[in-house]
Amino acid sequence: MTKSDKLRKIPAVEKVLQTPALLGLAGEREIPRTVLIRAVRETLEELRKSALAGGKIDTNLDAVAGLCALRAEKLNIPAMRRVINAAGIVLHTNLGRAPLAKAAIEAMKEAAGYCNLEYDLEKGSRGHRHDLVAGLLGELTGAEAALVVNNNAAAVLLVLGALARGREVIVSRGELVEIGGAFRIPEVMAQSGAVLREVGSTNKTRLADYEAAIGPDTAMLLKVHTSNYRVLGFTEEVTLENMTALGKKYGLITANDLGSGLFFDVGATGGDFEPSVFDTVATGADIVTFSGDKLLGGPQAGIIVGSEAAVGACRKHPLMRALRPDKVTLAALEATLRLYRDPERAKREIPALRMMLASEGELKTAAERIAVAVRGFAPRGVEVSVISETSEAGGGSLPLACFPTWAVAIELQGGGISKLEETLRRGSPPVIARVKEDALLIDPRTLLPGEEEEVIKALEPALNGGGAAL
Repeated sequence: MTKSDKLRKIPAVEKVLQTPALLGLAGEREIPRTVLIRAVRETLEELRKSALAGGKIDTNLDAVAGLCALRAEKLNIPAMRRVINAAGIVLHTNLGRAPLAKAAIEAMKEAAGYCNLEYDLEKGSRGHRHDLVAGLLGELTGAEAALVVNNNAAAVLLVLGALARGREVIVSRGELVEIGGAFRIPEVMAQSGAVLREVGSTNKTRLADYEAAIGPDTAMLLKVHTSNYRVLGFTEEVTLENMTALGKKYGLITANDLGSGLFFDVGATGGDFEPSVFDTVATGADIVTFSGDKLLGGPQAGIIVGSEAAVGACRKHPLMRALRPDKVTLAALEATLRLYRDPERAKREIPALRMMLASEGELKTAAERIAVAVRGFAPRGVEVSVISETSEAGGGSLPLACFPTWAVAIELQGGGISKLEETLRRGSPPVIARVKEDALLIDPRTLLPGEEEEVIKALEPALNGGGAAL
C-alpha cells in the first residue's frame, strides 16, 4: 500500500466523532466537544505523520476511535490532581508540602463563597484581612503584632523593603542560604532595595564581626536560620539573644528569618535542633518570619510576627498589596492555628504533626497489614517484606533529622522495579513510592486515613500486569 493509499484511508474528524466510543465520552463522561475534537485531530495528525514516514498504521474506524478516546481521557484529566504520598517524606515539596487538617479544608470551603474577608460584622463597615489571624498569632507566639503574606520569601522581601530599603543589612556569610527554586538570600535582598553587608566566614561568625560592621548606613541585623542545611564541625555563630542585645545597643532592627515555623517538638532524632517560634519571639527580636506550610502544617503562607512598630511598617508598605494572601489561604491558616490552642488536638488533627509523631509500633503494624494484603495477590517472583527504615521531614526542614519507620519492601525477580514505580505513579490516583536499591518502598507514615486501602488496590493490577499507565 502506497503512502497516498494510507492517507486516504485515515477517517475524517467528524466520522470519528460520531463513533460510539466518542459519543459515549461526550454523554456519560461529559467530556467537552472541544476536548474530543482536539483529541481526534491530534491522533489523526500522528497517523498521517506515521504514514508519510512509511510506518504501518491501523486505519480501522473503531481502532482509530479507541486511540482518540484514550487521548481525550488524558486531555480531560485535571493538571493538578490528588496523589498518595507513600514515599515517607512528610513535607514533600513536589507534592504540595503539608497536607491540610480537615478543619482547614472545611474552612476553605466556607470561605470559597462570600465571607467577611474585609468586612467588620460588628461595625457594619470595611474591615482589614490582616486582622483575621493577627490575634491568634499573637496569642500563640507572644508577639505584639502579626502579618500574613503569600510565602516566607515574600515575608523576607517585605521586611527588607519596608525596614531597610537603601540601607545596609548585616548578615553572616554562613547564613546566605539558597531557598527553593534556586532563589538566594542575596538576590531577595537585592530586589528589596536593601544593601547586603556580609560578615564573618562560612563556618565562623562572632558578635565582634557584627559590631565592627555597624556604621551610619546600617539599618538591620539579620539572622537567617539554616533550616535546609547545617554547617557542622569547627563552627561558631552568634545567638539571636546576643544579636538582639547588640541591635538594641545601637538602635538597629533585629530580624530573624526562621523558615520552618516549629511550634513544638515533633520527636525527630539525629541530633537536629530547630528553634520554636515562641522561643524565638521571646528573645526580643523585632521581626521573626516563618512559613505556614512547613512544620506548622498549614497552607502556603509567609508569617511575620514581632513588634507593633516593625510589623506596622510592613503592613503599610506598598508591597503588601502585591504579597497579601487570598481568602481561602487565610481561612485555612486560621483553622490550623485554632487547633494549636490545644496542643494535643493539634498533634492528632494536623496531618504533618500526626505523621511526624507516629510511633514505630503503629507504623510497623500498618506496614504488616499492607504486606499481608499484597502477599495475597502477588504473583510468583515478587518478594514482599517489612523492613526498618527512616522517614524525612522534607520541605527544607530538619535537614539532619530522621524518623524511624517501618516500610513495605517489594522486590521483583529479574528486575522491573522502575516500571512498577512508573505504573503506580501514573495510575489513578497516582501513588508516589520510593525506590531504594532494587526495591520499591511503601512508607505508611505519610499515608492519610483511607489511603492504605487505596495503595493495596493500586498494587494488585500493577503487580499482575493489569496496571498499564494512563
